[in-house]
Amino acid sequence: MNARLDARPDAEHLLQHVWGYPAFRGMQRDVVDHVAAGGDALVLMPTGGGKSLCYQIPALLRAGIGVVVSPLIALMQDQVAALEELGVRAAFLNSTLDAATVQDVQQRARRGELDLLYMAPERLLSESGLRLLGQCRIALFAIDEAHCVSQWGHDFRPEYGQLAVLRERWPEVPRIALTATADVPTRQEIAERLLRDGRAFVSSFDRPNIRYRVVEKRDGRAQLLNFIRTEHAGDCGVVYCLSRNTVEEVAAMLAGHGIRALPYHAGLPAAQRASHLRRFLDEDGVVMVATIAFGMGIDKPDVRFVAHLDMPRSIEGYFQETGRAGRDGLPAQAWMAYGLSDVVQQRRLIELSEADDAYKRLSSSKLDAMLALAEAADCRRVRLLGYFDEASGPCGNCDNCLNPPELVDATESAQKLLSCIYRCRQTSGTSFAATHIIDVLRGKRSEKVERHNHHALSTFGIGADLSEQDWRQLLRQLAAQHLVEVDPAHFNVLHLTESSREVLRGARRIHLKRQEPAAAGKRRASSTPRPVAQALAADDLALFEALRAWRSGVAREHGVPAYVVLPDSTLQAIALARPGDLDALRSISGVGDKKRDSYGAALLDIMARHAGA
Repeated sequence: MNARLDARPDAEHLLQHVWGYPAFRGMQRDVVDHVAAGGDALVLMPTGGGKSLCYQIPALLRAGIGVVVSPLIALMQDQVAALEELGVRAAFLNSTLDAATVQDVQQRARRGELDLLYMAPERLLSESGLRLLGQCRIALFAIDEAHCVSQWGHDFRPEYGQLAVLRERWPEVPRIALTATADVPTRQEIAERLLRDGRAFVSSFDRPNIRYRVVEKRDGRAQLLNFIRTEHAGDCGVVYCLSRNTVEEVAAMLAGHGIRALPYHAGLPAAQRASHLRRFLDEDGVVMVATIAFGMGIDKPDVRFVAHLDMPRSIEGYFQETGRAGRDGLPAQAWMAYGLSDVVQQRRLIELSEADDAYKRLSSSKLDAMLALAEAADCRRVRLLGYFDEASGPCGNCDNCLNPPELVDATESAQKLLSCIYRCRQTSGTSFAATHIIDVLRGKRSEKVERHNHHALSTFGIGADLSEQDWRQLLRQLAAQHLVEVDPAHFNVLHLTESSREVLRGARRIHLKRQEPAAAGKRRASSTPRPVAQALAADDLALFEALRAWRSGVAREHGVPAYVVLPDSTLQAIALARPGDLDALRSISGVGDKKRDSYGAALLDIMARHAGA
């Protein structure tokens, strides 16, 4: 089916009859109208907010081919497959295609037989890519993941900076730049590099279906295993780790405990990465353990959790990564284990980088904002949205809202800790790491304490009333606030800073969240029910599972991920509504004309058999 039809349809017609959605959401309609009329646009919408419709529908409304610049080759195939399922004429050009297929796609593009063509930036910028575009009538250019253009952003890619050629060669063709995360400086850079008098469309960054949760890292891997087992058994999820070695070790650990976990990082062979990505996209219940090399452009809607075993370096990165959960709008979790090692590790990475001083200062500022989010005792969503200049009230759905922490004044303890660091250095002429300082505070006469005669200090034993875990929590917050520096180049020894004096003088108060008992992390979060089970009664759930089983067979037959056929949210709606004929089925959100015609009879048959069972 040609989605353009003989008489050119309007935007509402395409939305309802091709995509099967009853109405536009938020500012989608405004963006579609602006771009379809030939205007440039910068679109900021959270992951799962419906950015793709903002360029796909205008591409069908305008004469010519819509060219989509996408940085992730591995996912173009699924994006195109999803459009073909809708009856939209789409194709991609990247290095995975053989010469004959490339020639066929190029010929279809020249003949005007494509509505949308997806290209990697490298392919587009090549001599052959630019020559092909010069031979086509172009409806629009869509630059996805546009934050990659910014050298100050969290995912800079040099080839994105060269996309300014689109504005120079095709000044009359509208350009739409899309991203889920960009602070104000990054937005300005996107507009300056890619657009001409572009209009900015900034929607709410809020993802109310995602629950944000940060736990104190005690034994991170054991905590992660417990979290998945007790709250997300059988669910699809993503676990982010900082290093490649950690990725492989954590994936092996989870797999050893019966979880279908796979590793993904840039150091794995390309064939293995492709295989693991395919399984993650195609199969239910796979957990991908990955570095940040994984995830950009992920369209899988049923990711029920994103876990961070290591803290991201910026709120932009955190927002981008956690946004891969719950794209279907059903409940999902963003879980992170956070400890002193994260503070030390991220500061060390900044110091060891070869970037100039300005970039290091910017990176430190972004890290400070991320640390403030991790240490927050108030609503995490308010802080997260505030970073993107969006005002909000307490969400009632993050860990701090659901279980408000009790704050205690830890100023006296902080003064003891800072004094102990100072006196140990003063008497020995050298600095010491956290374990030794805490031993002195708690009055533990270790061999090292006695060798340095630190049992004779006035600070020896003055902190015996607190546990080692309490002292480490306090030290983490002092390090996060630049009141203590941890020197990773010299055995993680502790140094005071200029700001330490404010606390020692009593001019600055320190407040901490009261520690939870270690066992608290082992209980199941009863307020986080499984998203489908909570919405469906037993009989409806049985029908839902039957629909999923049918969908798996269709997906295997078509060679596409299951969600490309129909997402869980649509199957859930069918199980609840139980439409009795094709017209009623067509009224379900996500069932357009093509899917009704292709799958309607099979779906009605499954419901009839289930009703008679």
